[in-house]
Amino acid sequence: MVNISKDTYVRRRARLAHDMGSGLLLFLGNDEVGMNYADNTYRFRQDSTFLYFFGLDYAGLAAVIDVDENREIVFGNELTIDDIVWTGTQPSLHEKCSPVGITDVLPMKELKTYLDRARQKHQPVHFLPPYRGDHRVWLLELLGVEPAAQPSGASVPFIKAIVAQRNHKDLEEIALIEESVDLSTEMHLAAYRTVRPGIHESEVAAAVEEVACRHGNALSFPTIATVQGQVLHNHGFIHTCREGDIFLLDAGAETKSHYAGDLSSSMPVGDRFTERQKTIYEIHLASFYAAVDTLAVGIPFYDAHIAAATKICEGMKDLGLMKGDPAEAARIGAYALFFPCGLGHMVGLDVHNMENLGEQYVGYPDGAAKSTQFGFKSLRLARPLEPGFVFTVEPGIYFIPELMDKWEAEKQFTDFICYDKLKPWRDFTGLRNELNYAVMPNGEVRLLGTIKKPMSIEEVYTAKNK
Repeated sequence: MVNISKDTYVRRRARLAHDMGSGLLLFLGNDEVGMNYADNTYRFRQDSTFLYFFGLDYAGLAAVIDVDENREIVFGNELTIDDIVWTGTQPSLHEKCSPVGITDVLPMKELKTYLDRARQKHQPVHFLPPYRGDHRVWLLELLGVEPAAQPSGASVPFIKAIVAQRNHKDLEEIALIEESVDLSTEMHLAAYRTVRPGIHESEVAAAVEEVACRHGNALSFPTIATVQGQVLHNHGFIHTCREGDIFLLDAGAETKSHYAGDLSSSMPVGDRFTERQKTIYEIHLASFYAAVDTLAVGIPFYDAHIAAATKICEGMKDLGLMKGDPAEAARIGAYALFFPCGLGHMVGLDVHNMENLGEQYVGYPDGAAKSTQFGFKSLRLARPLEPGFVFTVEPGIYFIPELMDKWEAEKQFTDFICYDKLKPWRDFTGLRNELNYAVMPNGEVRLLGTIKKPMSIEEVYTAKNK
């Protein structure tokens, strides 16, 4: 496995301090969180920004970069004998911090004292928007900021400075993401070998997740494994697979580096797609290639989204389900009846990278406001592509009866949608494929992983029968 070097962590912190110019930068690491009582915890996962700048995969830490005092301090507590009985001997705080270039460590009880002193000097204390309840309580204790005021009180310059670094992956990071993508590919191939009529969704999910577990790694997000693919986030595993169903898998691995892979696959439950399924799959592939053909440095990802949406509208028009100009239908949002989600999102230490910091900063130029229109509001990435960006491409086609009924009752986009022709398609469900791309330092847009293009129908059949 590729490892992030000490020099990289030192360089990241130095650039952040330079970009901020002054003030105190507060980083709250994650702690153990009880699942249903204190000692029965969820799997520990360190905060991604803390990992990015400090590389310390341990619970119960915090850190500051004091730009004005030129200090980088990690706060934490040494293990007691009670801890060691349960966890075994671990490195001291100094020993943990040395490999990432930190020599200044203090007990956790000193953190509030340090922050109080900074505030007495009228030194700005920059913090990030919290996404965990314990962080909200912690910020109240440390800074006196009420939880309701914390999202708006978070430092926008701090957010933007972090996004400016984390959005641009270097070759070390791209290699780590590709390791996760390769393992994610193994997970998906396990699904192709497992899916068959009569098997339960949970059995396929178990086969998929076993691959990550067997390699000593984790999932980058909760697995979607379902024959009801029109439900976009379907984590229930409650259905039995039947001949004629489409099985949709959205699953990814998080390797020990904590970088994420994120892939989706769609496959017939039996040996072959039906003729109707083949038709929709081919329209989907055309939308995928239309999006990929658009990708280039300086081209807004929004344009790739519109290219995919236009191709879907063309296919739906050929089927008699839409009418009018497909490009206009895509531009005004009529496409979203069949493609209500965005084309893709950034990937990194988070599967939706830095979503907690605000999609408008991560995926939009200069923090521009996102659209509030259905369909467009789900586009997480719209900005022009730059070297170092790593992102997904994941168009899908979905037939959602509840959405059809709502739009028809509201007479939405009647110049483009043939509502009288939709009834035979209400039970189609949905499908998508998703792959991960990187813009390399030389500007090349490269598909990551061992799957080098979306699978054609024949390649799907081959994967199922290996």
